[in-house]
Amino acid sequence: MKVPVNTFKKALAEGRTQLGLWVALADNFSAELLAGIGYDWLLLDGEHAPNDVRSILSQLQAVASAQNAFGDQRSHPVVRVPLGTGEAGTAIIKQFLETGVQTLLVPMVDTAAQAAQVVAAAKYPPEGIRGVGSALGRGSRWQAYERYVHEANDEICVLVQAESVTAMRNIDAIAATPGVDGVFIGPADLSASMGHRGNPGHPEVQAMIEHAVTRILAAGKAPGILSTSEPQARKWLQAGAQFVAVGADTIILVNGATQLLKTYRSDTAEQGPSSY
Repeated sequence: MKVPVNTFKKALAEGRTQLGLWVALADNFSAELLAGIGYDWLLLDGEHAPNDVRSILSQLQAVASAQNAFGDQRSHPVVRVPLGTGEAGTAIIKQFLETGVQTLLVPMVDTAAQAAQVVAAAKYPPEGIRGVGSALGRGSRWQAYERYVHEANDEICVLVQAESVTAMRNIDAIAATPGVDGVFIGPADLSASMGHRGNPGHPEVQAMIEHAVTRILAAGKAPGILSTSEPQARKWLQAGAQFVAVGADTIILVNGATQLLKTYRSDTAEQGPSSY
């Protein structure tokens, strides 16, 4: 059997917009539910959510189950690793790839050299340094994909996060790094790095993001971003961002539950105190 085509990577290469949702609840049940909704991609967060390799694996299996159940409503799982550079990052990337991850999002990449390290960790030699242990991995379906070690490199999608002033200074070189498929801008960390912590809407931060999107596109790579407000999401889509997460499961749950309670709290308040 042939290694499955990475539909997300293919869409980015063709310039097709991909709408995503952040998945941070670290639960396979909710991941399966969300995978059937119809988002192009789901971000399974191994950096800020309480995930490890095993919990990510269970969510990958849940997403695959939803793909089988819902047919064309297929969400591609993108996995954010906790780190991706240095020896520790290389080891973590290898573990996640063995679980069957085809698309990685790697945080805190500040230089082209770091981006190149990430690419190397994700690719088999001679293009990279990924250790060959496919017989043990779900990625190869335990070698049911007979040519996995020959085909995997072409289907791995590498996304790096530029989320600091240093990264913005190096954005052209990061985006031009061979093997990098897309550059994701992290507004929260970037705003903190610029001295506007908690205020990614600050005009200076917004201008920096606009500049970065332009430079990433100029390098022929896909820009990405997370925007949990509709005006911001639409702004970056119009600016040319190709993979945009338009919400997060935690925020959706909090907002929905809060609004539901407010609906009934207002009803009980209008009724006045009980006569008992």
